[in-house]
Amino acid sequence: MGVISRFRINLGTWLGRLFGKRRARIGIYGPPNAGKTTLANKIVADWSEGSVGTISHIPHETRRAVRKEGILISANNGSSIQLDIVDTPGMATKIDFKEFMAFGLSEPEAKKRAKEATEGVIEAIKWLDDLDGVLLVMDATEDPYTQVNVTVIGNMEARKLPLLIVANKMDLPEAAPTRIKAAFPQHPMVSISAMSGENLDVLYQTIANHFG
Repeated sequence: MGVISRFRINLGTWLGRLFGKRRARIGIYGPPNAGKTTLANKIVADWSEGSVGTISHIPHETRRAVRKEGILISANNGSSIQLDIVDTPGMATKIDFKEFMAFGLSEPEAKKRAKEATEGVIEAIKWLDDLDGVLLVMDATEDPYTQVNVTVIGNMEARKLPLLIVANKMDLPEAAPTRIKAAFPQHPMVSISAMSGENLDVLYQTIANHFG
């Protein structure tokens, strides 16, 4: 771990002791390939050690919820929060094995992947019962209405889970995070690039304030 990373963790620990450490279990949700695992790995790399999962161009690479505990995030305003983050499989209403064959998987492999992905979606929905809040990661280059099932959003709202929308991939020229904000004006939103790290400082401060 580098000197800067150690400094940030030590500073976060000190702030947590000074102001009272808050803890929340946060689920990272969103459609396949929106950048959920990229963001989860970035959060862990910035504030702890290791990683959460494997990045892949093939949809539904994350097929089981993966939890990383004790991530202490400290915001610029002095607030801090300790997170247990849960990286969940991509939410999709329909998973077709032919989708995987387009990426070169054989038919038996594709059918196995589709079955695992379907089971993963069911698991992700069950996890909502054990969470304190949700980071909903969306691809800012895509139509928001084709990415997120309104029923899933309603499920989160019915549980009264604090929800923060993360409009990802703002580093790409075709990104239009304003479309996502217009689609879900009832929820706060932060635009970021999980890949480049752009605007993550704003995200961390918003997480500390929103879920604390």
